Amino acid sequence: MALFAVTNRLPEQGLELLREAGELRLADADTRLPREELLALVAGADAVLSMLHDRVDEELLDAAGPQLRCVANVAVGFDNIDLGAAASRGVLVTNTPGVLDDATADLTLALLLAAVRRIGEGERLIRSGEPWAWGMGFMLGSDLRGKRLGIVGLGNIGLRVAHRARAFGMSIAYHGRHEAPAGVVAGLEAERLEFEELLESSDVLSLHCPLTPQTRHLIGARELALMKPTATLINTARGPVVDEAALAAALREGTIAGAGLDVYEHEPEVEPGLLGLENVVLSPHLGSATVETRAVMSQLAARNAIAAVRGEALPTAVG
Repeated sequence: MALFAVTNRLPEQGLELLREAGELRLADADTRLPREELLALVAGADAVLSMLHDRVDEELLDAAGPQLRCVANVAVGFDNIDLGAAASRGVLVTNTPGVLDDATADLTLALLLAAVRRIGEGERLIRSGEPWAWGMGFMLGSDLRGKRLGIVGLGNIGLRVAHRARAFGMSIAYHGRHEAPAGVVAGLEAERLEFEELLESSDVLSLHCPLTPQTRHLIGARELALMKPTATLINTARGPVVDEAALAAALREGTIAGAGLDVYEHEPEVEPGLLGLENVVLSPHLGSATVETRAVMSQLAARNAIAAVRGEALPTAVG
C-alpha cells in the first residue's frame, strides 16, 4: 500500500482521495514544520505532498528514501524544489497550476485598491480612536480610470488581473519574453513594452512572474527609481522578486507612492522598514486563500500523487 506524506494540513477533499489510495502520514500543523520533523515525516513515503515553504532538496529526498516516486507541490510555483536533485533520483515533480488563478487575481485587485485608495491607512486611523473629520482634502487617493496597469508576466494570473483592471477603466501594458498571442489578449488592447519602458510609464506595476535566478530582485533600487513618483507596486508573485530593503527606502523617501504586498523576501519575516510605513498594504500570503480554491488545490495535488505511485499520466507535471 502506498504511503503519502502530507507536510501541512490539507482540506478534507484531497485527504479523502489519498485515504482511498493508500496510507496517510499527516503533519498536525498549519505552519511550517521544523526541519527535523519534516525529514522524519517523509521517511519511507512513496509520495510527498509538499508546501511552498518546504525546502525539497537532496537532504529531504534522501530522507524520504529510494522508493519515493513523486513530490506533489501544493502550489503553482516550485522554486522550493531542487528539480535536478529530484530528476537524478527519478522523482517526479508536480504542481497545481490554473486552479488558483482567479483567487490570486482577486487578491491582487484588492491590494491595488487598498493601496491607491489608502484603505489600510484609513482603517488604522479609525481603529486608533484618533479624531478625524471628513474634508475635501482628507486622505485623498487616486482614480484607476485612465491609468496604466503594467504587468510583469502575462500568464494565467496576469491575464485575469488585466481583465479585472480593464473593468475599472485601466489601460494595460505588459512585459514578457514573447509577444502574447492575439487571441489571448483579445479585448485587452494590451501593449507589450520593454521592461524599462514599462517601469517608466506604469501607474500601477503588478508582478506575476515566477521566481528564477533571473527574476530574483528584479525590482530593486534602480528599477524603483525609474518608476513614477505617483506609482504603486503590487507583488502577489514571490517575495524575492522584490528587494524589500530597497522598496522600504523608496516608499519612505517618496520614490514611489505606495505598494501592496502579499509575499515577502524572507517569509514569514517582513522587512522591518516596511512595518511602520503608512503607504504600504501588507497581507500574509492570502493569494490562494479561499475555501473553494484550497479545496481544489488539495484535490489536484492528491490526484498527481496517486497517479505517480500508480504509474499513470500526471495531471500537472512540472517540466
